[in-house]
Amino acid sequence: MSQDNNSNEDSKPVTVIVRRIAKKDKIKEFEEWLSGISKEVSRQEGSMGIDIIRPSPNGSSKSKFEYVVIFRFNSYDNLTKWEKSPIRNEWLQKGRKLVEADPNVQKMTGLEFWFTPYFKDESSPMIPLQPPPRYKMVIVTIPVISILLLTLVPQIHFLTEMLSIPFPIRLVIALTITVLLMTYVIMPLLTKLLKPWLFKT
Repeated sequence: MSQDNNSNEDSKPVTVIVRRIAKKDKIKEFEEWLSGISKEVSRQEGSMGIDIIRPSPNGSSKSKFEYVVIFRFNSYDNLTKWEKSPIRNEWLQKGRKLVEADPNVQKMTGLEFWFTPYFKDESSPMIPLQPPPRYKMVIVTIPVISILLLTLVPQIHFLTEMLSIPFPIRLVIALTITVLLMTYVIMPLLTKLLKPWLFKT
């Protein structure tokens, strides 16, 4: 039983949030390093994109230059491949002299994956990086999935039935389209629109 649970966890999409504080006299070198390792992450199997939140340019001279890197993989398995890869180790070794301390790393799966911010907009300098309360995630997710099940899914079933596609394949197609829309379109948009309420402390 526990093996099945582990297998399910390994197949879920995962978001990784990494905080790094760059040395004040190494900002240019850190930016170059960050650009290089970000491109390498994007080329990995299962990579679902990467976003970078940079420190505010209006900070005081005493402010820490904290960078927040948010990247996603379609499964823990593919994330683990990246984390154990020699190329990642090489990049980490290159960056050690450019930061003040070891990175702070946070991993999220399940509903939290849908509610992590996808980008920083200029109108909101700081986006909370802790996931919203679970009850808020449930309140948002249930209506969205219900609407999709009542509107989009029947249309997909109708179209695929006209093509004489077997029911199990029609079901997979409907679920795939629904998950892709939730992951790349609907939830990122709702997270941004509802951000004041979702992340209110």
